[in-house]
This record gives sequence, structure tokens and C-alpha cells, in this order.
Amino acid sequence: MSTFAKTLIDQLKDIVGADYVLTDKLDLALYESDAETLDIAVPDLVVLPASIEQTQAVVRLLSAANIPMTARGAGTGLSGGSTCVHGGASLVFTRMSRVLAVDPYERVAHVQVGATNVSVSKAANKYGLYFAPDPSSQIASTIGGNIAENAGGPHTLKYGMTTHHVLALRGVDSRGEIVEFGGFGRGGVDLTSLMVGSEGTLFLVQEALLRLTARASRVETLLAYFPTVGQCGQAVSDIVAQGVIPAAMEMIDKLTLNAVEDYLKLGLNREAAALLIIELDGDGIDAAHAIVQNCLEANQVISVNWAKDEAERMRIWKARKLSFGALGRIAPHGYVLDGVIPRSRLAEAIDGIAKIGERFGLTIANVYHAGDGNLHPCMLYHRENLDEVKRVMMAGKEILSLCVALGGTLSGEHGIGIEKVEEMQTLLSGDDLAFMGQIKEAFDRDGLFNPGKLLPSLKRCGESGARPLIRHTISAC
Repeated sequence: MSTFAKTLIDQLKDIVGADYVLTDKLDLALYESDAETLDIAVPDLVVLPASIEQTQAVVRLLSAANIPMTARGAGTGLSGGSTCVHGGASLVFTRMSRVLAVDPYERVAHVQVGATNVSVSKAANKYGLYFAPDPSSQIASTIGGNIAENAGGPHTLKYGMTTHHVLALRGVDSRGEIVEFGGFGRGGVDLTSLMVGSEGTLFLVQEALLRLTARASRVETLLAYFPTVGQCGQAVSDIVAQGVIPAAMEMIDKLTLNAVEDYLKLGLNREAAALLIIELDGDGIDAAHAIVQNCLEANQVISVNWAKDEAERMRIWKARKLSFGALGRIAPHGYVLDGVIPRSRLAEAIDGIAKIGERFGLTIANVYHAGDGNLHPCMLYHRENLDEVKRVMMAGKEILSLCVALGGTLSGEHGIGIEKVEEMQTLLSGDDLAFMGQIKEAFDRDGLFNPGKLLPSLKRCGESGARPLIRHTISAC
């Protein structure tokens, strides 16, 4: 920090309170990464505003001092999106956690940025409504983080991503002005969708108006086992080809299945190569039920278990929701990707990922949002083994390249962050990236909002600003 640091810190404390400006080395270490723990960069200070007005005052002060600012929620992100790779301030919005209002007639919720995903559904539940996006981290992840990364979840197949459920945003721009988009605004071009998924690089969201969804009158969930992952993937493609769009279709491979069974003792079939969860909801379940059953049987399903009640449904979903946590029984660290491929090429992707794992000598566990082609290969490793880390990095690049080669893209819901920023050049042309850079400059002229993320701006591998990252020191790029 510069020579005016103490004055600056005192001013920040006047704005948010002395307890909410953190500068102690131990405190700062708690904010050195998000859930993508491979990349670590300690911020210079942490500021926790409690209102939009406090955020506005903080941004004005830090902008005047030319200090980078990186927004942060619960830190559950998986692409390093809230890691301060250029140092500066980590702006943490977890104090702003209220669901301000629920309107059951308009089916909307007005929430603060630090409200958890699940808290919105809990507040709307008494009206028979809920917030449809459901990332696995929904108990902890905040609406601000969901908006920044355009989060999805198992039910994205039928109900869409976060962007499909955000009607308006209110927040602070890089000049320290309070601005509104969408339903909060007064007309003009609606830039709400531009802000969703921009990873905190354009605008600091403080409040959101969210679309709520009516709970289905009927829900049926099944758990099925297959002798091969390929047959499981083909069953998924066949179901959609028959015109059935389930609320969710989730796949888990044998390695993950056994880790979950070791952890939860649910009575899962350890011999199966793949587990498939399918959920149907709404009207027309009976017709869809028969089509699903036929597609499963046509692909040599080992067994099918339809949940008999809500308790059994929750038990089935527990196997999916806690799958990544269960993998900690195999190795202490996991590197999770979220590349997307066309659903029709799922079997090719699965086979290709397995071959990449074999070539680099890595254990890769696989969990898939199979219905929409969003893959979650998790490379299990030991962070203290730099050779293993290097192989993880190289394998990750090949997996993402495979997704692009199969007609897919780099990220389905975790975002680009620092994890995939260099790979953006393999997906988009120079003109495309330049245009996106112009948008960034239009909203953030001085480049102080979450620098080093989303768009490749580094001149060479390892030029990551004030905080060199392990991915750049192992020559993986």
C-alpha cells in the first residue's frame, strides 16, 4: 500500500465502521481465494459495506486513490472470480443479506446482493413460489455471486440460468454513482442481461429484482444405474430427442458414486458405471414417465427406482448435492471444470476426458448436468505436489479444448475468472475480444473493477499484476 494508506483506512472505517475494514495479515488470508483454491492472491485490505450508500462512498474513495476493487460474496465461486490477483481491496457484501420484499402477485423478490440463493426460496415458499436457479452451493452462495457468474444448477435444463430470472439490478458503477438497469430503471436500453455474467468487471450489484417460479403441483424423481457411462449418456440424448424436457438430468460416474456411498451410506449400487437422476414435474408426467422408462430400458439400464415420497426424493438429491464434498475422501484438493458440449456428443466428451486423465496420470471424477451438456470433471490432486499441479493445469486446458472442438464452450456456469481467461483466445476472435474490451472500458474506464478477469489482457504468461499465481510459475501456459 502507498504512504497514504493509514489515512485511507481511517476514511474507510468512518464509512463502514472500524470492525469492517480488515488489514490484519491473518484476516486477509481468509480472503486469499474463492473455492478455486489453486490460485491464491491476498488482498491489501478487505472492506465490508452494509448498504448501497456505503458501497458508493467506498468506491469513490478507492477510485480516487486508483486502487483495484474486487467484489466478493460467500467465496463459493470455482473460477477465481473473487480472488484479488491485482491486489487492492476485496469488497465483501455478505452484510447485505436481506430479502427486502416478496410480491406473490407479481411473482418477484427484491433482495440484497448478499442474500443466499436458498434464502430467497425460503422467503417465497409460503406463497408456493421459489427461485429456480439452484447451484449446488445454494445454501451458502449469494445472489450477487449467482448474478456475477450467471449460475445454473441441476434444474437449468428446464428452467434456465440466472439471467432468465433477473428482472432488474441496482448498484454502483466505477464512478461511484448509483445506477439501475431493467425494472428499476426509467426506460431506455435494458442492459440487465449484459451485467449478468460480467463477473464484477462492469458494475457492483447491490440489489436485484428476481423472477419467482410457481412450485409444480407434482414432481417425480428417479435414480437409475447403467453398465457404462456411454449408455447412460445415450439415454439422456434419447429422452430429449423424444420431446421430453425433464426438470433435471444429472449423471455421476462410478468413482464419484462410490465416494458418495462411502460418505453417506445411501445403499447405492457400487458396481454400476454411472448413476442417473431424472426429475419430471408439472403436467403431463404420466406420458413423460413412459417415454423416459422406454429410453432407459433401450440403453440397458440396470435398475430404475422412482422415489415413493418427498423423503426419498430428498435422499436421491442428497447423493448429487454432496457429491463434490464426498470426493475429499479420495484427495485433499479438487480442480473442477465446467465446459459445455452439445448433448448429442456427450459420449465422445466422456471418452475424451477419460483418455486425457490417463495420459496425464490423473484421477478424474465426473459429475454432469447431462441434460444441458454441462460437464463437471473434477481432477483430484495434492497441491503440495507441483508436478501433479502442472499435470492438472495441462489436462484442464486439454479438456476445455476438447469441449470447444466438439462444438461447445468454456463455461456453463462457473465463469471465466482467472481460471479460463487465457483460453478465451481459443474460443473468440481478436475482433470479438476487442469489442468486449471496449464494453469494459465504457463502464470501467480506469480498469479498477475486478482487473485480470474474464478478458485476456496479459501480454505474456505469468504477467498477472501484483500477485503472481501458481499456474504461472509452473509453466503450464
